[in-house]
Amino acid sequence: MKLYLVLFIGLWATSSIGQNLKLKNQEFELHNARGSIIKFQGKKVLKIERDLEALPFDENNIEATVDEPHYARLIGLEDFENGTIEVKMYSQLQDPAPYPGIAGFIGVYFRIKDDDSAFDGIYVRPKVGRVNNQQYRNHTVQYISYPHAKFDMLRKSDPGKYESSAPVDLNEWITMRIEVNGDFAEMFINNAKYSTFVVDKLLGTNKIGAVGLYVDIGTIGYFKDLKVTKHAFKKNEKDKDNVKVNDI
Repeated sequence: MKLYLVLFIGLWATSSIGQNLKLKNQEFELHNARGSIIKFQGKKVLKIERDLEALPFDENNIEATVDEPHYARLIGLEDFENGTIEVKMYSQLQDPAPYPGIAGFIGVYFRIKDDDSAFDGIYVRPKVGRVNNQQYRNHTVQYISYPHAKFDMLRKSDPGKYESSAPVDLNEWITMRIEVNGDFAEMFINNAKYSTFVVDKLLGTNKIGAVGLYVDIGTIGYFKDLKVTKHAFKKNEKDKDNVKVNDI
């Protein structure tokens, strides 16, 4: 009976319904995700996976059932508009895979509306980041704007404009930094001096909101060292006035 009780508590701790998880001085609320705080490679991290019971997907209609609100929301920061989001993330593939096309989808959502009805996001597909096929590599980075501009719509309407390559892979730490300023965003990978990817016109209708950490189908994601810096809209670099919040 005692062993059964321990197992039951362990399973309950990964529930995605209204559960909050605290990592150092930051708290996260799970949305259609299962998660826990674990020790990974010697440090405490946030581990999350998409909850396929709370938010199922259709293998025969993948495009309509991905890029949805499955993420961990940073509590206490509901007014992100312009600024910097930086996080270290590590992506593994689930085994067995829920479907053959899993690619380690992991990244960041921002300007999330309170009811999850709108947000922007940038994520990577680490599985194809270093393959010997340029066409596949060009799909490594993805921008989306939920709900009207998910990956499939953007790939059809503007092929190549909202995707790019990036030197990332599975089973390694990736530092992602996103700079948001008005309708413009750019992404930096692994402390590179220059950005890997730019979105010259953000498509989201929600201009201010929360920040979240995202994974999709077949991904086990680990996150640490999330830092968010807000600043006022700047017409040029000299106008930047930083105010740092939620820094570990």
